[in-house]
Amino acid sequence: MPISREVREALTRSSWIRRMFEEGTKLKKLHGEDQVFDFSLGNPDLPPPEFFTNRLREILERPPPGLHRYMPNAGWPEVRQKIAVQLERRCGLPYRGENIVMTVGAGGALNVCLKAILDPGDEVIVFAPYFVEYHFYIANHAGRVVAVETRGDFSIDAEALAKAITARTRAVIINSPNNPTGVVYRHEEIAAVAAALARASRTHGRPIYLISDEPYRKIVYPPHSCPEVAPLYEHTVLITSHSKDLGLAGERIGYLAISPRAADAADLFSACTFCNRTLGFVNAPSLFQWAVADCQEAAVDVGTYRERRDLLVAHLRELGFELAEPGGAFYLFPRSPVPDETEFVTRLLESRILVVPGRGFGRPGYFRVSFAVPTETIRRSLPAWEEAARGYPALRPPAAAHKH
Repeated sequence: MPISREVREALTRSSWIRRMFEEGTKLKKLHGEDQVFDFSLGNPDLPPPEFFTNRLREILERPPPGLHRYMPNAGWPEVRQKIAVQLERRCGLPYRGENIVMTVGAGGALNVCLKAILDPGDEVIVFAPYFVEYHFYIANHAGRVVAVETRGDFSIDAEALAKAITARTRAVIINSPNNPTGVVYRHEEIAAVAAALARASRTHGRPIYLISDEPYRKIVYPPHSCPEVAPLYEHTVLITSHSKDLGLAGERIGYLAISPRAADAADLFSACTFCNRTLGFVNAPSLFQWAVADCQEAAVDVGTYRERRDLLVAHLRELGFELAEPGGAFYLFPRSPVPDETEFVTRLLESRILVVPGRGFGRPGYFRVSFAVPTETIRRSLPAWEEAARGYPALRPPAAAHKH
């Protein structure tokens, strides 16, 4: 067998995402790119804000000494201190540079953090539906995934969380705004999670870390807002990247921030720095560390994503789809009109629409739609959605839908 059994099984679990990519490639060759409506990938398409571009240009024209050399594995001290100052202002906690590790995106940060805290067999709780890669990241470090179902509106059930915690629970991951649902967790929900974790930490005699994965934090639509997590729970690790808020997905730049109130914060910083090196990241990209340091308040044009959200939500609801309006990120998570969502996803392919089944995110019966695509692509797709709705009693006939 040329590859490991574990990786072979992982490839099988992620086969729908691979299939969508392969099917999309075939359809584009057959019909042309403008006739295929690929909503499968969360690949941000908005350009970085001008403020960031100007800052990048300034660094290239007047580079700091040693720009392209190795630096401490945690990242440039000056960069980490700038981010710490911004976090202190946001959270009201005494963050310092030694609380920050610059990472290769949020994925790198999650792997570094999990490697630093997990022993084989330790459990990590995630809330379903969840980001599909969590399974693989946790398995990378011999951990075990424990999925806790959210309520019908995808809000957190703190009582279900409390029942799922055991003596082996080492961390809980929350993701808000959420991928795949776009839900933004309320202050009350996070406070309830914090209370449950505080009780369980005392009961089991060791801290349970709350890992707040928040790369979509700045992509939020009024009246929603993201509450600060670290002030609500002392053993918090913030994880973020600038893939979405600055449109830098291909540059792989992010950071993790250990709460200064966390248990053994100094040891955890040392462990994460060590793991950043030994996992092979070595350090986050140097140029982009400097570039994002002064761009912590900048963001892409969220209004464009909101326009796309509103366009798709209105049309799909008009067709009879059941879906919650997302408060953030750039995803919809509608209920499938038939119990087996893979059947409907296959039907959508016939109309040249690509989406991802919900079972990959731990919630069968739904499917994910990414609206990180040009607005014109969404407009051209509307008749295809109407066509795909034919024959499903749960949906309204296309004739009843608004014509575009």
